[in-house]
Amino acid sequence: MSTETTASVNRTSKKGYEAELKEWIRYEKAATELIKTVSDLWLDKSVELIVFRRELHDKSISEILDIHDYANKIVRKPISIMDTLLIAKEIAKLDLSPARIDLGKLTNEWIQEKTKFENETVFANNKLADFIGKEKRVLEPKDVILYGFGRIGRLAARELISQAGKGEQLRLRAIVTRSNSDADIIKRADLLRTDSVHGPFPGTIDVDSGNKALIINGHFVQMIAANNPEDIDYTAHGIDNALVIDNTGVSRDRAGLGKHLKAKGVAQVLLTAPGKGDIPNIVHGVNHEKFDIKTEQIFSAASCTTNAIVPVLKVIEDTLGIDRGHIETIHSYTNDQNLLDNYHKKYRRGRSAALNMVITETGAGSAITKVIPGLKGKFTANAVRVPTPNVSLAILNLTVKRETSKEEVNAILKDAAMNGNLVEQIQYSYSNELVSSDVIGNHCASVVDSPATLISDDKRSTVIYVWYDNEYGYTRQVMRLAKYLADVIRLRYY
Repeated sequence: MSTETTASVNRTSKKGYEAELKEWIRYEKAATELIKTVSDLWLDKSVELIVFRRELHDKSISEILDIHDYANKIVRKPISIMDTLLIAKEIAKLDLSPARIDLGKLTNEWIQEKTKFENETVFANNKLADFIGKEKRVLEPKDVILYGFGRIGRLAARELISQAGKGEQLRLRAIVTRSNSDADIIKRADLLRTDSVHGPFPGTIDVDSGNKALIINGHFVQMIAANNPEDIDYTAHGIDNALVIDNTGVSRDRAGLGKHLKAKGVAQVLLTAPGKGDIPNIVHGVNHEKFDIKTEQIFSAASCTTNAIVPVLKVIEDTLGIDRGHIETIHSYTNDQNLLDNYHKKYRRGRSAALNMVITETGAGSAITKVIPGLKGKFTANAVRVPTPNVSLAILNLTVKRETSKEEVNAILKDAAMNGNLVEQIQYSYSNELVSSDVIGNHCASVVDSPATLISDDKRSTVIYVWYDNEYGYTRQVMRLAKYLADVIRLRYY
């Protein structure tokens, strides 16, 4: 290559570099503006903006731009930061009730429909007409007590604090453990600050030893010691009409969980494990509206696996119908297994969780019918615990009622992930490179691995692979159900 040609290429490359950098800086400035708008809406009006179910509040510039990249490459909705900033500013002008608005969806509609409207102001007023006026949704804050502070309890605490906003929805008021000595409270604070799977807590946690409390991002959280739930007087701490989220799993029946209701200041109980007997087992998004929250006081959020598989099964049952099926769960090991070989009352779970794949039972098969009664008797289920600390995989082997194809099955699941009542529960993945660690921190209960979908030659037997963060994804479902039970669900534009 001649010197002149080389110089020409270098000038072209330099021009390309400078142009790209200049454009990126423009995007960063727009992201900075969007961050302020998002924050003002959230903290002043309890209006939360998201982009295709991904949160925008408390995100960095790079994270905001990555979310837009996600919208373009993964969701396949061509929107830019300039588009979303334009619509966000219009939303900020409106006198809205507390709401959760999918800015990505709204912006995509603006791009598709802008010729129908005089300008973006008219568009926003038209689309959000049912949200305008603070009287449209008035929220009464709900006190929340975390009974138990293990894996799910600590993640629930993180979410309750991060989603607090103006404090108009759920308010974390107390955490109950067996001891609240100064040393114990300090240890609990340390475990909340750092997590080997989910990383550090993005905020401040101070120990108030004199008052037996933690101050988490400005939230005063009482640390209470108790062995018996019925012995606690929460009203002595200014807590009343509270929702207890029981993370211990010690009691799963009505008699045991009913002890919480004997404590002063408690109105409802939510168990983060499968409930026994007649306790409603709920997968939010599927059957949460089938129970009267005004008369029933005890609820179960079912299991992480049930929350992962039931939304997908409901979609397939409603569209293709299911004759029969088998669920095989490849599940990360849990605290109830032994780290090294030792005695365990259950078969195989006594063998080292970190060294073995362990076949074990799962209640997913029977749990399905508690949520979708029409599938009773159609499923078998089993589980294999594997040496990973988090994220599990459910393999749904289904025989459907009519002939179908991989393309149709995936199209059905993609539509459910983008439209309808299960958009918070189901995420649709296009990636051929998806592995378990990619799902850590995913806010959906189910992540459908679309490239892995299989259809047999008979066109009725299909295998669907569903990933789920069995800790965080499940905790987000618990939060959704808790908000519903507390009647603090905001208006939603999804």
